[in-house]
Amino acid sequence: MTETRSVLILGGARSGKSAYAQRLAEAAEGAERVLVATGEAGDEEMAVRIARHRAARGAGWTTIEAPLKLAEALKAEARPGRVALVDCLTLWLSNLMHAGRDIEAEIGGLASAIRALESPAIFVSNEVGLGIVPETKLGRAFRDAQGRLNRDIAAACDAVVFIAAGLPTLLKPKNPPDLRLL
Repeated sequence: MTETRSVLILGGARSGKSAYAQRLAEAAEGAERVLVATGEAGDEEMAVRIARHRAARGAGWTTIEAPLKLAEALKAEARPGRVALVDCLTLWLSNLMHAGRDIEAEIGGLASAIRALESPAIFVSNEVGLGIVPETKLGRAFRDAQGRLNRDIAAACDAVVFIAAGLPTLLKPKNPPDLRLL
């Protein structure tokens, strides 16, 4: 069985992605757990969501905030004896777009960082391209960029799991990986 170093967890809104990713990280016995958070509390609703996620994780987690410099945070925080959980790539992409960053370069940098990781990492991302075509130009640009991000990160990761209705489906590799991670 092949060692799994990196896992991408995809799914729709409220599909159970974060809970699944957390359980996967917590299954890495003896590993220090680090959450690399990309979301920022820009309004009350987001502040409540962040607080709910923090409470669900409980003790035993270190949180690093990386709303823009995700590849750099991974390079600094991912090391042997740790498992990193990045939640989520969708918010990171939104932050990049609002900051006017070079999206292709940022995605390429993250994919390279994933391939060079020395410790396990789990990435959470929304699959937004399965629904209706967004009405606005910005909405369509975001949907397209999210599709490219998911595709490129899926290629960089050892395993990809799709969550629908709380149920995981393994997309990559064809044979189930050892998801113990360590």
